[in-house]
Amino acid sequence: MSIITSIRRLTLTATMMGLALVGTAAAQDGQTTVNVTKDGVAIHGYDAVAYFTEAKPVVGSASFTATHEGATYRFSSAANRAAFVAQPARYAPQFGGYCAMGVAVGKKLDVDPTLFRVVDDKLYLNVNKDAQRMWLKEPVKHIGTASKRWKAVAAHKGFDTM
Repeated sequence: MSIITSIRRLTLTATMMGLALVGTAAAQDGQTTVNVTKDGVAIHGYDAVAYFTEAKPVVGSASFTATHEGATYRFSSAANRAAFVAQPARYAPQFGGYCAMGVAVGKKLDVDPTLFRVVDDKLYLNVNKDAQRMWLKEPVKHIGTASKRWKAVAAHKGFDTM
């Protein structure tokens, strides 16, 4: 099965699970977009810093928020919020918080925030376990490919369909 066919199946599964029902927020610099819920929340409300400090997904709180590139990030503690505010580029997910494998194949797909990997101190998210398995086979290769395609993918309006 080709990667495109696999991503199409992944997108259908994500859509059926309700994961693709979010919008995008234009970044302040106008150059990129960030994957946000209809309420403007990034990473579906998960704490971006906890992926690094606790090595697991942790749901953030509306009591601890910060805005970066037009998106609202939630955190599980004031300390995590402060860390993010001090270094948002370190903690914000790569590729605007869209599925890293999707970007590698030229698609703008939503994510399941429980499916993540930190590679070279950067956060990458995936739409589902199948996409993550593909991503993890050659993460460095996929990061390079996704990095080359990100500008074009970021320009897509809304989510891509398969």
